[in-house]
Amino acid sequence: MNGTMAVGAAQPAKLTLLRGAALVASPWKNGGGVTREIALAPVAAHSHSNAAPSLEAFAWRVSVADVAQAGPFSRFEGVDRTLVLLEGAGMLLDDAARTHALTQPLDVARFAGEAAIDARLVNGATRDFNLMVRRDAARGTLDVWREKQRRSVRAQTVLLYCAQGGQDVRVDYDRHVRLATGDTLRIDTSDTQCPVYIETQGAGALLAVALDVLCVPRQDTTDTASRDAMHT
Repeated sequence: MNGTMAVGAAQPAKLTLLRGAALVASPWKNGGGVTREIALAPVAAHSHSNAAPSLEAFAWRVSVADVAQAGPFSRFEGVDRTLVLLEGAGMLLDDAARTHALTQPLDVARFAGEAAIDARLVNGATRDFNLMVRRDAARGTLDVWREKQRRSVRAQTVLLYCAQGGQDVRVDYDRHVRLATGDTLRIDTSDTQCPVYIETQGAGALLAVALDVLCVPRQDTTDTASRDAMHT
């Protein structure tokens, strides 16, 4: 992503508004929290419309998780993870090398999915935004946009998640969307050579995720998620 203005894509981008209130909560097997999936690719990662996603089939996945208790994170081989604290006093994520501290809203932690991570809650339950990108099948970046922004983005899919406050979003100069906290605007493009122009206004903050699928994930990929781990 960059901060320059650019002419919008020749073919209009597809806009999809995903309301936070409509996201489906999936409780974790260990009872320690719930996950609300926002989007994933490829769509075939869902075996049918009401199925939970296959944790072996996605190229990228974006979700919001409510974490109610401390414990180990699920491990995902070959997946790069980005977590952003949305609400609560925060979490401390311990791995063998360091502690990732998420103690202020919009703090960001990046780590390898195969790392053994133990989460400690600072003071009660938290909510976090979670980006998972399978590194041999996709590319993904996450940036925090605060207040007014003018950006041009080249990507197959752009997700704008309203993390704080209300946001007015204008896409390619003349398409307007109003986001409330917890809402996501999904922007799908047909030509990544043509950037999408995005302008935002509001006193809050957006999480801007740019995503490209490079190939269909290998079906023999194995995720070593424990049954009792935290599925965030």
